[in-house]
Amino acid sequence: MATNGKKHKRKIVKFKFNLSWKNILLYGFLLLFSLFLLVGLSAPLEDRKTVPISEIIESVKKDEISQITIVDNKISVTTKRGATLHTNKEVGSNVYQLFKDAGVSLEKTKVVVKDESGVTNWINLISSILPVVLMIAFFYFIFRQARGAQENIFSFGQSRAKLFSKDSPKVTFADVAGVDEAKQELTEIVDFLKNPAKYKAMGARTPKGVLMIGPSGTGKTLLARSTAGEAGVTFFSMAGSEFMEMLVGVGASRVRDLFSTAKKAQPAIIFIDEIDAIGRQRGVGLMGGHDEREQTLNQILVEMDGFTPNEQLIVMAATNRPDVLDPALIRPGRFDRRIALDMPDVVGRKAILNIHAQGKPFAPDVDWEKAAKRTVGFSGADLENMLNEAAILAARLNKKFIDMRDLEEAATKVKLGPEKKRLQSDADRKMTAYHEAGHALVSWYMPHVDPVHRISIVSRGLSLGHTMMEQIERVHETKTHLLEQVAVMLGGRAAEQLVFAEMTTGASDDIAKASQVARMMVVEYGMSELGPLNLEASDRRMYYEQQHVSDEMAAKIDGQVKKITDMCYKNAASVLSKLRDKLDLLAAELLKRETIESDDFIKLIGPKEGKALALAKAQNSRSPSLRTK
Repeated sequence: MATNGKKHKRKIVKFKFNLSWKNILLYGFLLLFSLFLLVGLSAPLEDRKTVPISEIIESVKKDEISQITIVDNKISVTTKRGATLHTNKEVGSNVYQLFKDAGVSLEKTKVVVKDESGVTNWINLISSILPVVLMIAFFYFIFRQARGAQENIFSFGQSRAKLFSKDSPKVTFADVAGVDEAKQELTEIVDFLKNPAKYKAMGARTPKGVLMIGPSGTGKTLLARSTAGEAGVTFFSMAGSEFMEMLVGVGASRVRDLFSTAKKAQPAIIFIDEIDAIGRQRGVGLMGGHDEREQTLNQILVEMDGFTPNEQLIVMAATNRPDVLDPALIRPGRFDRRIALDMPDVVGRKAILNIHAQGKPFAPDVDWEKAAKRTVGFSGADLENMLNEAAILAARLNKKFIDMRDLEEAATKVKLGPEKKRLQSDADRKMTAYHEAGHALVSWYMPHVDPVHRISIVSRGLSLGHTMMEQIERVHETKTHLLEQVAVMLGGRAAEQLVFAEMTTGASDDIAKASQVARMMVVEYGMSELGPLNLEASDRRMYYEQQHVSDEMAAKIDGQVKKITDMCYKNAASVLSKLRDKLDLLAAELLKRETIESDDFIKLIGPKEGKALALAKAQNSRSPSLRTK
């Protein structure tokens, strides 16, 4: 038999007994049950084979017995034929005297006497004492559980905050990038904690609270932790939802315990993540001002007001919903400073990539400037995830270094999801190719839309294809750019109707996004014939929807939204009808290659600054549109 030369090691499994009270109680019950089962099964078996002793005496007299075994008051005999018979004698009687009185001699019969009185006594002792011991252990276990439950009830009010002492691994400002303005603000907080005497001499007080506002993944928690690490102080971290409990008053008790513990450890920082969970505006809940959340918020307000001017204790909080916070919480004197964090710009993204790239082997040709420019809209968490996905992809392909292709694929995966191999017919693939080609050509034609970065008919996430742009960072959005964006979104549907005279469900997401942009232009940005009015339909701070517009105005809003989308759709259809030959060329190339990058797209269609830009400028001069500054 052939072997592969590998040595197979025998795996040794070690069993460990955990002698806890629960296990001891369980083992005791099993032992007692086994003893009772043993006694119960053995007794009926012996009764079925028991014969009178007179029959045993008669068999001995006839020389039919080969051996007699005596165990206490039980007699077992074995006949010469191999059968076994059982009988009992009276307590205290002698077997030899019993056979002698009957006139029977035992000289020819072997007699064996066994003394098992000790074992029997032990079994009787255990069977009588063990139930008592088990009952005592059972009640002890019950009382112990009850005492633990009582202690847990009284410990509900204790703080559940995570404590990071001064000796814990430090996170400093060097580990945070892309938020330079926020770090500058927090540098003063660090100086307050390090040199309180300097500010006390000038009559200045330490800021009581710092509220960090920004989208998810922009580094609010990391920034708070780095502030404590930079100042070298104790850091208490707790989420807003951890204050809440089923019992009324528990949240307020935890707030008191947290602030009391932090005051003893000062200088210190208390960090409350997602403070909107307990800091929502009071008086809009379903239970008025008596629910648990509002009591917890009231206690936080009292604790922050109770600071003495020179206490070295700062409360930091983070939220991405500042509009729902109670005004009493964010007023000066409680949260004195508000630090707004936004998505990092290209310089910040490059710095974040350099931080998270440490410890990963990258190829020398990796262009970090290019990677930063192509990740517009990525948060710090997205960029960290992108590098991790790139490392996983490179390891899967057995590469020694992470190259630019891995970064491109990872960025696409983070934004759109992983590739999916879906079974599609040739008609479906052709429909998808024309759909994406429609998006790309309308984008190429419009002068203010960002250049095309990649076109693909490879399925990702819920989409059958995608057209990505090289997004240019803007501070202001103009009306012209927004209208062109809506036209690009509707370019896929326009291509479907132009080529196939048919509509598909693949444009549903494009239509939803186009309608959303058009509605925001009307109700928020004032870019419609209704004028510069804010016409949002509801107040997001309320648990119920509060109408701000009349039914007549709502109908006008819907009319303006439809007018914008209709106009943009007509523009997209007009562009594609003019560029029908390029549309067919691009769709055929997509069916052949599945994915087309920006360089290949320019070679195939031409540069954006050519004829397309001139035609678009001429069209804009004939039908001028208003722009915002």
